[in-house]
Parts: sequence; C-alpha cells; structure tokens
Amino acid sequence: MGQVKEPILEVRHLRKQFGEHEVLKDIHFDTWPKDVICIIGASGSGKSTLLRCINLLETPTSGEILFHGKNILEKRRLSSYRAKVGMVFQSFNLFHNMTVLQNCMAGMTKVLKMEKSEARKNALKYLTKVGMAQYINAKPSQLSGGQQQRVAIARALAMKPEILLFDEPTSALDPEMVGEVLSVMRSLASEGLTMIIVTHEMSFARDVSNRVIFMDKGIIAEEGSPEDVFENPKNQRTKEFLSAFLKR
Repeated sequence: MGQVKEPILEVRHLRKQFGEHEVLKDIHFDTWPKDVICIIGASGSGKSTLLRCINLLETPTSGEILFHGKNILEKRRLSSYRAKVGMVFQSFNLFHNMTVLQNCMAGMTKVLKMEKSEARKNALKYLTKVGMAQYINAKPSQLSGGQQQRVAIARALAMKPEILLFDEPTSALDPEMVGEVLSVMRSLASEGLTMIIVTHEMSFARDVSNRVIFMDKGIIAEEGSPEDVFENPKNQRTKEFLSAFLKR
C-alpha cells in the first residue's frame, strides 16, 4: 500500500457575506494532487466568489482555507501563496502596456525574483506550450480573445503553481475561439496539473474532470464523479440544471 498523500488544499466551513447577503454557506471540500475539479451551477450560485475566496481576492467572512495543512487566512503571505495557487480570469487581466513576453515574465521577475534571462527562457517555454511563441512582441490589443486567454494561461503556468484556478475561462470568448482554450486546458489536465475550474462548458466538465461540484444558492448541492453527477444526479436542482444538457 502506498502512502496516502494529504490534500493540497482544504476548504473548511467557508462562508462569505456581502452585507446581509450570504453568498457562500458552509462550503467544505478537499483538493488532492492531480485533481481536475469542475464547479458548475447557475449564475449567482457562488462559483466565482468561491474561487476568489480561495485566491484571497475576497476575504472570507468565516471558515478556513488550508494549504498543505496551514490556514492561509492566518498567514496572509499573499504573494507567495498566489504564486503557488494561480488564477486565470475570464477577462484575461493582461497588462496592456506590455508585450506578450513581458506579461509572462513580470510575475517571475517581481514575485519569484528570477533573473531576467531565466524568466525569458521560462516564458518562451510556456508560450510555446500554448501555441503563442510567435506573438511574443505583440501587445494584448493586437490579439484575439482566445489568444489573450492562452497568454494568460502561459503567464500563470510560468509561476509553476501547485494549483491553477480558472474562473469561467471561455465565457468572454467568441464561440469559435472557445475550442483553442479548452484544448490547452485538456492538455494540462492530461499532464497532471491540479486544477479547479468554474465553467459553463458541460461537455468539457464531463470529459476532463475527475470530480464535479454542483453549486446552488451558495452551497455545494452535489459532488461526485462526472459519471455520478451527469448520468445519475441525486439532487433535484442538479437534475433541473443539467436537463437541457442531458437532452442533447
């Protein structure tokens, strides 16, 4: 019997309120090495807020987020934590005054204190990985949405994160550009990168994840394997949400 690894990330009794409105209610789940967790649910169910709390872009109202067993809400070493738990946003969040190469190098030189020559070499490696090496001198405004998102993924990968969070990475893209970004993400999943993905792409969630979390009104209403959640959902809300997809 091999030794059981500990979860990389543990979310414990997480709550988030905005004024009187409780957006997250007692969220509880673990992320293990090589997990690809897809979080699905209707708009307003708390999916993106959960990711933003995990990355401390939002401060949880209560609860714990444990990274390798240590509560990061107590440590608050933000830059080192965010380097290890990266995030790809739906709106790309690239620096528009920088080239593609400079965007990918920025985190490595500023946060990881890497030498520029090494940062450049790493940036080129990950830009090649996502098919964007020929655009290193372009500015984001010269790129399509799909190209910008692939640069954003390369930038996140260059920090060598232990977990990569994706917040609806294809929702801002034209339909014909969705495939190129999902293709990159499929490749990352096959290579064993640990990922937590908020997505509306149900086929992708079913095919690529090893666990699916269905959120409804701020709670985890159902969690299980893609087969369990998509083919044999237990919760009535899950059934209603997936009914349109399952009829295809």
